[in-house]
Amino acid sequence: MEVIPGLPEDLGLECMIRSHYTTFRVVSQTCHLWRKLLQTTDFHSYRKNKGYSHKMICFVQSIPPNALADETGKSANSCGYGITVFDLRSRTWGRLSQVPKYQSGLPLFCRVASSGNKLIVMGGWDPFSYHPVKDVFVYDFVNQLWRQGKDMPSKRSFFAMGAIDGHVYVAGGHDENKGALKSAWVYDLGRDEWTEMIQMAHERDECEGIVMGNEFWVVSGYDTSSQGVFVTSAESYCVSTRMWNLVESVWKAGQCPRSSVLSLKPSQLISYTEFSSAITDGAFGIALGGQILLKESADVDVKKAFFLVDVGEGQNYRIEKINVPDQFSGLVQSGCSVEI
Repeated sequence: MEVIPGLPEDLGLECMIRSHYTTFRVVSQTCHLWRKLLQTTDFHSYRKNKGYSHKMICFVQSIPPNALADETGKSANSCGYGITVFDLRSRTWGRLSQVPKYQSGLPLFCRVASSGNKLIVMGGWDPFSYHPVKDVFVYDFVNQLWRQGKDMPSKRSFFAMGAIDGHVYVAGGHDENKGALKSAWVYDLGRDEWTEMIQMAHERDECEGIVMGNEFWVVSGYDTSSQGVFVTSAESYCVSTRMWNLVESVWKAGQCPRSSVLSLKPSQLISYTEFSSAITDGAFGIALGGQILLKESADVDVKKAFFLVDVGEGQNYRIEKINVPDQFSGLVQSGCSVEI
C-alpha cells in the first residue's frame, strides 16, 4: 500500500505524521486512503510515539457579546459559551465552531472530555430555559465538524466525567429534583451506545472526575441531605474489573473539587491551590503532561489571570503568568486536555 505514490510505505507514513492538525480536514479530503488513515487509532499512536502529536487544552468559556457576534455572524445581546482552545506549543488561543444546535452558545455547565482526536461535550442547562438537557456532541479534529451523539440516559447536572480508550464515563451529580446521584453510565464513542454501570457506594453531587491509568475517579461531592458539605472521600472505577473502590481521606473536607483536582502520583490527589498562595479556592486548572494551565479564579471577574505551571520533580514548580487576549479571558466552567 502506497500512502504517497512513488514513496515506500514507511517513508510516506513518516511524511503524513508530520501534518499539522489544522490541515487534517484538507488532507482527509484528498483521497479515501488518507481519510481512512487519519481516522485510525494506529496513526495517532504512531504520531504520538514519534513526538509529532499536538498538545492542546480545551475549555468551556464565556464569550463576550461582541466576540460572539463576530464568531457566529449573528447579533448577540449577552454572553454565550463556546470551546476555547489553547495551543501549548505556540501559546496561541482559538475557538472551535459552535455546535449547530446551539449557535448562540453551549448549554451552561456542560462537561467535556477527550478521546483520541475527538472532543465530547455532554449535558448542562439550556442557555435560555435553564432546564437540564441530555445532549451529547462530538467534535472530530480530523474533519473539524460536530456530530450529535445519542442522548444521555437521564438528565443530570454537575456530574463527574472522564474518558478512557474510547469510552466516556459519567457518575454522580444531581437529578431534576436536586437529588444527589450515585448512579453511573458509560458511553461507547465508536458504537454511540450507553451502558449502565454498577452504582457508587455514595451519592456525590458537584463531584469531579479524573482519569488515572485505567481508573476513573469520582472525587468528593456531597449527598442530598448534606448540601454543600464536601466529603474527603473518592471512588475509583477500575475498567478491567468493572468495580468501584471507596478511597477515604484523599480530599480536603469542605473544599469544592470542581476543575481543581490534580494527581501527581498514583492515588494521590492535590488541589491546584497548593502550587502558590496566588492561586486561591475556586481556581480552575487543566493538566497535560508536565504542564498545567491555571485560571486564578473561575468566577465572573474576567480580569483574573491565567498561569502556566511547569511541574518538576518533588515540589519544584515554575509558575508563569501568561498574556490572554480579552476575548479569551472570560468565565471558565469545565475543560480537558487533548493530544492529537
